[in-house]
Amino acid sequence: MKLTLRQLEYFIALAEMRHFGHAAAKVHISQPALSVQIKELEATLGGPLVERHARDLTLTPFGRLALEQAKEIVAQVRALEHSARWRDGLAGKLVIGMIPTVAPYLLPSALAELRARDLSLDVQVQEAKTARLLTALQQGELDAAVIALPAEATGLVERPLFEDRFLLAGSHARIANLGQSLEELRPVSLDPDQLLLLEDGHCLTDQALEVCGRSNHQINMGASSLATLSRMVAAGFGLTLLPEIAAVTECRAAPDMALSRFHGPEPNRTIGLVRRDVAGDDGWFTELGDILTRVGEELVHDARAAF
Repeated sequence: MKLTLRQLEYFIALAEMRHFGHAAAKVHISQPALSVQIKELEATLGGPLVERHARDLTLTPFGRLALEQAKEIVAQVRALEHSARWRDGLAGKLVIGMIPTVAPYLLPSALAELRARDLSLDVQVQEAKTARLLTALQQGELDAAVIALPAEATGLVERPLFEDRFLLAGSHARIANLGQSLEELRPVSLDPDQLLLLEDGHCLTDQALEVCGRSNHQINMGASSLATLSRMVAAGFGLTLLPEIAAVTECRAAPDMALSRFHGPEPNRTIGLVRRDVAGDDGWFTELGDILTRVGEELVHDARAAF
């Protein structure tokens, strides 16, 4: 009996989930089928990989060693698959991740341009917070991800796409009440009691806290999306920092929201594209980056012309 790549992937999932049922759901097979595959893998390798308990499991010392080797093998095979897939540039299938504060605004035009250049390109998109995207990227579940740079993770290639500045958003009344202070408006001068931000875990929240010189204990956090946040501040429930990439869309959806620019230098974030360093480029990463840069720059250009 020979071990298979699929068995190694099942074993990795089981080690991560520490539960047969949860691991089976993750790899989309039944729990009995997963159990059979793990037993066959143990028989092939000549030793137990896990200690089975009533509610969970633990890896054996041999299992811990096998897990590291399994991860290396799977990673190398996926890198080889990527090299073969992208030998003709941006073609075939593309699995890309995007953070929630970028995806709704960048995706429509980006997908349209990708399809316009090649109707056969199969594009799949996963929207998630930065930490989840980086994990998925490093595990080979994504080809690339669009996040705010720097990634602060090893083994990645980063490409800056465009600069996305922050605007102050609130109801027309709240913005008007700032009066003459608008002329020298800076993030650090904002009243923390008036600030509303996305729930903890969004990189945009961390960036906003940093530019405002605040801690997360001083700011009201809880909105799950920029759309929700925009409607809250438009209704007069506070102020927030809104990225340019979202400005035109959210102002159209929430006409009672007003925007104001900060006195220079304007706070900003850099939106970038990342991939694993082990995955070859062969032009696809550069080509994808060029498309995303064009779309992103058009969005921020429209925002700078309007506000």
